[in-house]
Amino acid sequence: MALNYIWIFFVVAAFVIALLRGIFCGEWFVMQDIVNQTFDQARNGFEISLYLTGVLTLWLGIMRIGEAGGAVNVLSKLVSPFFTRIFPSIPKGHPVFGSIMMNLSANMLGLDNAATPMGLKAMGQLQELNNDKKTASNAQIMFLVLNTSGLTLIPITIMAYRTQCGAANPADIFLPLLLATFFSTLAGLIMVSIIQKINLLHPVTLAYILGISSIIGLMLWGASSMDSAQLEKWSKIVSSVILVGIIAIFVVMAAVKRVNVYDSFIEGAKDGFNTAIKIIPFLIAILVAVGMFRASGALGFIIDGLRNFFAIFLSDTRFVDALPTAFMKPLSGSGARGFMIESMQQFGADSFVGRLSCIFQGAADTTFYIIAVYFGSVGIKKTRYAVPCGLFADLAGVVAAIFIAYIFFG
Repeated sequence: MALNYIWIFFVVAAFVIALLRGIFCGEWFVMQDIVNQTFDQARNGFEISLYLTGVLTLWLGIMRIGEAGGAVNVLSKLVSPFFTRIFPSIPKGHPVFGSIMMNLSANMLGLDNAATPMGLKAMGQLQELNNDKKTASNAQIMFLVLNTSGLTLIPITIMAYRTQCGAANPADIFLPLLLATFFSTLAGLIMVSIIQKINLLHPVTLAYILGISSIIGLMLWGASSMDSAQLEKWSKIVSSVILVGIIAIFVVMAAVKRVNVYDSFIEGAKDGFNTAIKIIPFLIAILVAVGMFRASGALGFIIDGLRNFFAIFLSDTRFVDALPTAFMKPLSGSGARGFMIESMQQFGADSFVGRLSCIFQGAADTTFYIIAVYFGSVGIKKTRYAVPCGLFADLAGVVAAIFIAYIFFG
């Protein structure tokens, strides 16, 4: 599905629904809300891009130091056996493997500021291997879906919001969230592998998957021995140490190789600035369309319809009240965050709905935002099956979150 059709759907649907509400309900104010959203989201898109400019300039400069010093090459060799199986079109030992691994690692640790520039660096390297520059390659789709699945090991931000909303134990969603996001990532990997005919049962691939599962298990064991304050403290410390350690290792390795570290940084930083400029129109386009769709009230109609539908089969439909967070997350991270906070304020941070909203927030990522930014940065217009696979991973995370929430919180 091309971004063109997604954009058309959101804009047209928003106009039609607002028009119907005006004609039949006299709610013409909705049209003004939509107009306000177009300006607000255009401003938000530019502000986000402006912020990304500094982040991209910094981290792509650091990445260039890592490439020049050989650190990225070492990292790519470590993950090459697994990535060569799920990215069969990428030559063995290619530097992009290091960029992909760093991006996914940053996402898992909740280091969003570091993950985005690393991801854009990887997408640019994948674009160099792409024969059709306007159409997403298999490798680019696999990489994007792994990003949109939102695998998170340390949900610091969500725990912070739970603390602000008065949760007795802000970290009580840690294990449920980790399980839900793991299923989301696994579902995305399986879906893309089926389409691309990748054998995940190969001994090498299976060993890596089981190894990652074991690491997650060890982290859970360690987390279970800490209270929420200790967990939050040590998560921040570990994340910061890893981030600063990466920078230090890159600089030291480059210095040992007698690389001009400063010049390498400047060279990479220039690429970061240029990439940020390319993103602006793509990001504003998708944010405006999403804002119009939200302002039209379409999401509210969908929720009411789902509540009535599930009431036919289920006696307990409490999960429906948390679904706005799940539905909004693929469209807008800030919108989903707003729904999450609203749920905790309305139902209580320790309520079933409040906790489930938090799990939804962490069980997936902003699929359409990632598609707009990542593909937009390299000029991809034909996304092929990237959107359906990304949304499938999101759906798997949502379904898993519901079941897991009922198991943990009743």
